[in-house]
Amino acid sequence: MGGVISTGKEANVFYADGIYDGKAVPMAVKIYRTETSSFDKMDEYIFGDRRFDYRVSPRDKIYLWTEKEFRNLERAYEAGVRVPRPYAYMKNVLLMEFIGENEIPAPTLVEIGKELAELDVEGIFSEILENVKKLYRRAKLVHADLSEYNIMLLEKPVIIDMGQAVLIDHPKAMEFLKRDIRNLVRFFRKLGIKSDEEQIYEEVVGEGDEA
Repeated sequence: MGGVISTGKEANVFYADGIYDGKAVPMAVKIYRTETSSFDKMDEYIFGDRRFDYRVSPRDKIYLWTEKEFRNLERAYEAGVRVPRPYAYMKNVLLMEFIGENEIPAPTLVEIGKELAELDVEGIFSEILENVKKLYRRAKLVHADLSEYNIMLLEKPVIIDMGQAVLIDHPKAMEFLKRDIRNLVRFFRKLGIKSDEEQIYEEVVGEGDEA
């Protein structure tokens, strides 16, 4: 185990040198807090997800949430969405691919800020939308909390924090998807990218060839 990558109300993430499939790999170790976390607000992301039983104790809910993020990452990764590769989970600990170099995590879009304007902003935006489309059409998932805070940039965008992602048959899936799109359009508008939320929504959920 190395140093802390990030800290939050629900979890801390650490760097670690790991072994997976017989190979040495850099890992991110996400440890959800079991004593201080307040997961009541997460009920709406669990309730309606047919994969899980939300009628559990507060501690078991944290274990369930860890499993949920692992399974969401697994579905997304197998569908070709650029997310951290999930390796394993146990109770409140999740092991996944470390996104960064030399033990330094890649920055999020919000951390890059206005410097994004010096990069291929349009290309980055297009890559993100392509991942949103793959997530919906191939993985059958909606991120449900997508914004500049949970998209990292390591050559290409990487979507992180998948715990709250829901299946597309979740009662609020379309509401969450529209909110994700709204967040992206709002952020990239500040960088000079003009786009239409409704058009993007239709492209994501519309009929046609797979993304």
